[in-house]
Amino acid sequence: MKYYSLSDGNSVPAVGFGTYLAGETAAALPLAVEAGYRYFDTAAYYFNEELVGNTLRESGLKREEYQIASKVWHTQLGYEKTTASFLASLKRLGCGYLDVFLIHWPRTPNGPEDWQTPLLESWKALIHLQQQGLVRSIGVSNFLPHHLKVLEETGVAPAVNQLECHPGYLQREAVDYCKENGILVQAWSPLGRARVLQDPLLNEIAQNHKVSPARICLAYLLQQDIMVLPKASSKQRLEENLCAEELILSSEEAARIAAMPVTGWSGEHPDTAIPV
Repeated sequence: MKYYSLSDGNSVPAVGFGTYLAGETAAALPLAVEAGYRYFDTAAYYFNEELVGNTLRESGLKREEYQIASKVWHTQLGYEKTTASFLASLKRLGCGYLDVFLIHWPRTPNGPEDWQTPLLESWKALIHLQQQGLVRSIGVSNFLPHHLKVLEETGVAPAVNQLECHPGYLQREAVDYCKENGILVQAWSPLGRARVLQDPLLNEIAQNHKVSPARICLAYLLQQDIMVLPKASSKQRLEENLCAEELILSSEEAARIAAMPVTGWSGEHPDTAIPV
């Protein structure tokens, strides 16, 4: 499997498994392990950390053979709250240390006008946790350039930024900013939560390659050096998603996908429409 190098010297697989929605995860997670996934993305907000931790401990894999990422929810911003949230996640996961820990959203909706101060304090908490060896890599999720700039005074840049990113919603400004500053972009909802899979262009390209539209979505992002975190519940789909990096799109196909109009956006924006 292809790996991406992070700015802190660590590395992550190009394809990980997203565990959002606990009900589906219970059945799919063991299949993902069997299929060969070795990066598992969860969060305090998903309420499935115990499930993820238990499944991985019972998988037969050694701890160093898999990676776990989790996140602190936006209601827990601030140094002490973020630290407590991390320790609670670590206890629920029961994995000894985390490979990646992220700030889930940069601010609380309808929160204080000064959102920068608690955000900065949360980032300082993550830096300290990394210095203690409790987490290997630290990063953020749903951060646009103006959120990332708040963290600059610490001198420590995020290793990753997890964004909603898929054909039809490529977030070019944020992705370009991350690439310019050595931040790996991870794509959540790389299939647009299935909203883009009926798109005529994606289906045309998929038919030309004799693959599914989902595989086209993943292959496109991987060719942009964006890590993908797809979800799937069937063994066939799980295995197909892992193979997405083997598919190479032509420059013409990639250009047509890049020119797609806004399609499949969740409607969730870091400043105005954060889920509660």
